[in-house]
Amino acid sequence: MYSKLEITGTVVLATGLHIGGSDQFSAIGAVDKPVMRDVLTNLPMIPGSSLKGKMRSLLAKAYNGNKMVKLPDDDEPVLLRIFGSARKGTVKRSRLIFSDLQLANLKDLQKQGVETPTEVKFENSINRFTAVANPRQIERAVRGSEFELELIYDVENPDEVEEDFKVIQEGLRLLQYDYLGGHGSRGYGRVQFRDLDVNVVVGNMENQKVLQLKSMLKDV
Repeated sequence: MYSKLEITGTVVLATGLHIGGSDQFSAIGAVDKPVMRDVLTNLPMIPGSSLKGKMRSLLAKAYNGNKMVKLPDDDEPVLLRIFGSARKGTVKRSRLIFSDLQLANLKDLQKQGVETPTEVKFENSINRFTAVANPRQIERAVRGSEFELELIYDVENPDEVEEDFKVIQEGLRLLQYDYLGGHGSRGYGRVQFRDLDVNVVVGNMENQKVLQLKSMLKDV
């Protein structure tokens, strides 16, 4: 029977996170690289596309092995069925649906003395030949911020659920040892996943199978 599983949890920032918003109309003296913000709350957010893209790229390195893959549509079949493919004639719909992640602990941050949910980090790049500095201001969501994670997994083939969840588990685990967003090689974007859980929200699934999937996510 067709069913849907909801994966929930919390993404905790271990370091400041920068996922860029538009700087097209920045005034003189304004932040050079602002973060992406939710239009209704004006709070920093994590686009679902950023999380999906990073997970897929990390998994591609792990699952494609030494094979040179030019396009995402050339990924291994297990990745194509989870993340989808736009190849003409063999279009595959993604089984895993990502939602934008909203900031969930603003009040807790404020209790800790954080005045705003973002900080501005001043950085310089130095021209090696002229020694001229190029200062810039990069906005980041602050360390300790928590974002609500919500993924929907479509159960299209019950026999493939366990294998798909192993891939999802691996993607989340790899991300904790990499980074999300930009400037990761300089310490930005380290994240941790907390309180991961899965529940059936449409249709039915054996309780034993659901417990098995819950156990897999706890090992992230």
